[in-house]
Amino acid sequence: MPRAPRAPRATRAPRRRPSAYLVAALAGCLVGLVGGSFRWCLERAEELYGSLLSTSERLGGPALLLPVAVTAAGAAVACAIALKVPAAAGSGIQDVEAVWLKERTPQSLWLVPARFVGGVISMGSGLLLGREGPSVHMGAVIGAEAGRRTRMSAPDVTLLHTSLAGAGLAVAFTAPLGGILFVCEEVTKVVRPRLVLVTLIGTATAVGCSRLIIGSRPVFPVPDVADPSVALLPAFLLFGAVTGALGAGYNRLLVGMLAFCDRVRRVGPVVRAAAIGAVVGLLLCVDPLLGGGGERVNERLLDGEVPAVTVLAGYLVVRFVAGPLSYASGAPGGLFAPLLALGALWGAFVHGLALPLLPDGGSAVVPFAITGMAALFAAVVRAPITGIVLTVEITGSTELLVPLLLACFAATLTADRMKSTPVYDSLRERMTGLP
Repeated sequence: MPRAPRAPRATRAPRRRPSAYLVAALAGCLVGLVGGSFRWCLERAEELYGSLLSTSERLGGPALLLPVAVTAAGAAVACAIALKVPAAAGSGIQDVEAVWLKERTPQSLWLVPARFVGGVISMGSGLLLGREGPSVHMGAVIGAEAGRRTRMSAPDVTLLHTSLAGAGLAVAFTAPLGGILFVCEEVTKVVRPRLVLVTLIGTATAVGCSRLIIGSRPVFPVPDVADPSVALLPAFLLFGAVTGALGAGYNRLLVGMLAFCDRVRRVGPVVRAAAIGAVVGLLLCVDPLLGGGGERVNERLLDGEVPAVTVLAGYLVVRFVAGPLSYASGAPGGLFAPLLALGALWGAFVHGLALPLLPDGGSAVVPFAITGMAALFAAVVRAPITGIVLTVEITGSTELLVPLLLACFAATLTADRMKSTPVYDSLRERMTGLP
């Protein structure tokens, strides 16, 4: 007797994947908490280092060399952490761009503690590095991991990786619009509705959660700045063009410094980092404004505490060289914050030199400093809109939009005409062969 056919098994309905918007919102909360904690720890570390500088100066004698030893040790330890997790070295923004271009896959979650601890040590010990690089990279890795854990498709994992990188930048500077523009203008160079929406929700939740830890005030709040007169606008245009040349020179120095350190093979990376840290520590012993990410430099200049032109020139030259030197140490840390401080110094310096020629320019030192921040960023990174919006958000100065537009246009055009490669393109090309 023939067998009766078996009843077909009930097939399990395929598991529905969560929406990328929901995952971005939840991951953004974690990015905000991690990034806010990172900023809080950096502030405490910088306060401790400031106390160390004051104590060593008060004690005198051999104690004056204590900051040198601490900075050297901090650079060495941070470099050693980066050797264990190689992707933790340097900025990390170039890695985010490489993932978007499918040149790399997202890093594992182990990168987050390496970036966090290494960044606190390197920047807390006085190296001229910025918090935005680690914040961007940690945000990207958290976004990618959230995508993996929720079984999103590979394109959506990349989308979350890129979008949450913008959330990391937004948290680093309390600049949500700057974070969104950074993703579209610098990382992807495209504007797509889904990309923008995922970045927007991730950035909003990240900044909202970070406020629980670091508050919501601008990073460098500036008192009301008078709108520069129309007669000064040509001066801002010319200033931007000269800043473009300065940015091209900065890029070449940075890449050249990295290449030089690569050729020095007789000295191990940790010893080299310690030597660089010792140099920066000596600078900090001379003047605390010569080291660090540059927050104190910006605060003083934007408060109108502007030293003499010769002093500004000294700060400018030292920080112009010490920034790339610190980056070449291989410790975790970014480029944005030292770049903003350098731009502010440059703006104040040019204003001081040109003061006799500027119509109604006596009160324009703060506008020149703020414009210098955005223009140098535009020349080095080649993302002028991001530079303008980021500068406006961190200073709260909306009155300077026209000078910022003119200066960033001229700076970007000049750097392009000088055939200067954008800094993160250069750094991404250097990653070939790295894990």
